[in-house]
Amino acid sequence: MQGEYQLTNQLAHELKIGRCDRPFSCLGTSEQNGKYIIRVWCNYATAVSLKSAHSQKSIVLLEEESPGVFSAVLDKAVTEEYSVCAATRDGEHVYIDPYQFQDFAYHAVHFIDHAPENLYHQAGAQLVNTESGIKGTRFCVFAPNAGSVYLIGDFNHWNNTAHPMQRTELGYWVLFMPNVEAGAQYKYCLSDREGNQLPDKSDPLGFSHHDHPSHASIVFDHSAYQWRDQKWREKRTQHNPYQSPMSIYEVHLGSWKRPLEGDSRYLTYHELAEDLVNYVTDMGYTHIEVLPVSEFPFDGSWGYQPVGLFAPTCRFGTPDEFKYFVDICHQNNIGVIIDWVPAHFPEDPHGLARFDGSCVYEYEDPRKGWHTDWNSCIYDFGKDTVRQFLVANALFWFDKFNVDGIRVDAVASMLYLDYSRNEGEWLPNVDGGNENYEAISLLQWMNTEVYAKHPHAITIAEESTSFAGVSKPVSSGGLGFGFKWNMGWMHDSLHYIAKDSAYRQYHHGELSFSMVYAYDENFVLPISHDEVVHGKGSMIQKMPGDDWQRFANLRTYYGFMFAHPGKKLQFMGNEFAPDKEWNHDESLPWHLLSYPSHQGIHKLYRKLNEVYSSEPALHELDHDPAGFRWVDLHNESQSIFAFARFAKHKNEVLLIVCNFTPIVHDEMRFGVPQKGQYSLLLNTDDACFGGSDFNTMNTVHSDTESWHGLENSILISVPPLATIIYKLVVQ
Repeated sequence: MQGEYQLTNQLAHELKIGRCDRPFSCLGTSEQNGKYIIRVWCNYATAVSLKSAHSQKSIVLLEEESPGVFSAVLDKAVTEEYSVCAATRDGEHVYIDPYQFQDFAYHAVHFIDHAPENLYHQAGAQLVNTESGIKGTRFCVFAPNAGSVYLIGDFNHWNNTAHPMQRTELGYWVLFMPNVEAGAQYKYCLSDREGNQLPDKSDPLGFSHHDHPSHASIVFDHSAYQWRDQKWREKRTQHNPYQSPMSIYEVHLGSWKRPLEGDSRYLTYHELAEDLVNYVTDMGYTHIEVLPVSEFPFDGSWGYQPVGLFAPTCRFGTPDEFKYFVDICHQNNIGVIIDWVPAHFPEDPHGLARFDGSCVYEYEDPRKGWHTDWNSCIYDFGKDTVRQFLVANALFWFDKFNVDGIRVDAVASMLYLDYSRNEGEWLPNVDGGNENYEAISLLQWMNTEVYAKHPHAITIAEESTSFAGVSKPVSSGGLGFGFKWNMGWMHDSLHYIAKDSAYRQYHHGELSFSMVYAYDENFVLPISHDEVVHGKGSMIQKMPGDDWQRFANLRTYYGFMFAHPGKKLQFMGNEFAPDKEWNHDESLPWHLLSYPSHQGIHKLYRKLNEVYSSEPALHELDHDPAGFRWVDLHNESQSIFAFARFAKHKNEVLLIVCNFTPIVHDEMRFGVPQKGQYSLLLNTDDACFGGSDFNTMNTVHSDTESWHGLENSILISVPPLATIIYKLVVQ
């Protein structure tokens, strides 16, 4: 090649050593001094020629101007797309040159920052077609401080000098690869700004990933799956989640059940779509909440250390198979909630940590950017690109997987700069306080975007402090969540029920205190996985007394939980009282269902779900003070609580009595809100649930004797360690 058109030694050297950051400046086609230059980088070729990508007509034979660099100077521009014919020692390799598609590659970054969802529509690996119909994948990755980024994959034999990506002014690196199809594996090979080689990275926007040891990302086509849940989506638009039953079954997909005893293989999404959905339907739950399914490297994290936020874990199958699981849930009238983890991420070398050699995703100062509780990085909630990344991810699961809700993990750790830190280990905000204003505004933005684009979605916060307005609208200064886990109720009620019944009279307020703040937020009552691990024991192990009392206590507690205002969440297995705490490496102990006492708990839980869903008074006014009234709050000496629940219709009235001692009360009088006939709806002491079957009246008529400040009352027998529910049936 003539000297004036010669590639500079510097650019040739950068191509050779894998440090080129602007390949479009030297590769592909260009015009210079009225001449047209075509240049190809192919470091394994002995000779290179070009032909039309469409007609296969020969165009030109290129000269090798430096090792691996082939070029030609032409009088006329090449107006058609061309293929490279590379002669190698093993034969001829023909491919369409990616560096002729400069404008098409740049298109990825044109509108990314216009809307949060544009991130997953434009970045990552997008299957696209050129105007002339050439199919391929456009790659786009954010690495603003990288020295170079090379695309590696099975399509180029993981050659880390074959395909340099183009740096853009927005910090994204782009390249369109013709004929790279769905299923192709890829990663990014980066160097830092000093030229130091970094660990190969999975795609932060990868839609599918391989598991250990490769952690390769996989090009995926989200348009292929055909949804069949239209009836569910139509139904979802017609119901109000705040006034509807919500009984959530929290599931760790890897340990709910194994295929066979002694078989360590996980059930697949397809198998779970049959076995788990059938079970949940039979038990009467309304929703399944799965522990995080975003791709994660370590089984022992249960998914709470994710590195692939835009991909369901490959442990159980493909993204389409997870869609199938959600689809089958919906076809069986089961909503799907996923745990979402925007608070932190692990340091695994293929993940987000120091992605381009700098802190792209995390706070740089460890006093804000490192979480000692979980040995993980904390997202920098103040960076626009990180904020868009997280908000886009929340939208992604609703958009691509039709999930019904997200439960946001560890919100308290996001809200407070001094969360789990000692003095001197944290940085105050601009006002000298401990609130993380950046995280607060991020959560507000996320909820605003989710409810604007998916108005029938639900967002739930796991927030363990008294931070005000978690489930209040953003417009009134709240965080904008739909619901909040009631950690106070969970803590107080479990502390109470663990006491021997003889001492409960001295802790009466622990069980009633939740009603002091019950309407401050839209609460979910959670008995989650966190309550049955790390030495806390299973639910039945928490109960005091002999075997009969333990099971009776648990039945009473579950009855109280379902009668108390708030939506319900129960971790898998709690519904049949495992005799040891949860182990993520094992299946639930389903064999216990062959024992009558465990069968009784199981039958009770099914009945509780049935009563809860069918009785409007137990769910319609969960978040409205008009739905609840104490009847007897001050019977400390007998550890009895009585309260009424109401629905929007004035004749929907329930009386609930909870006896937290093993003492029988043959005749006890309770005030009732309305006169009439009351019918026994549920008795946790019933023999079919494993109870003593104490004779409790099935039907009772009110009389006009004033009691508990009410004009009418009923006289009933109260069984030992039991929750009973009476319903007004005739006025």
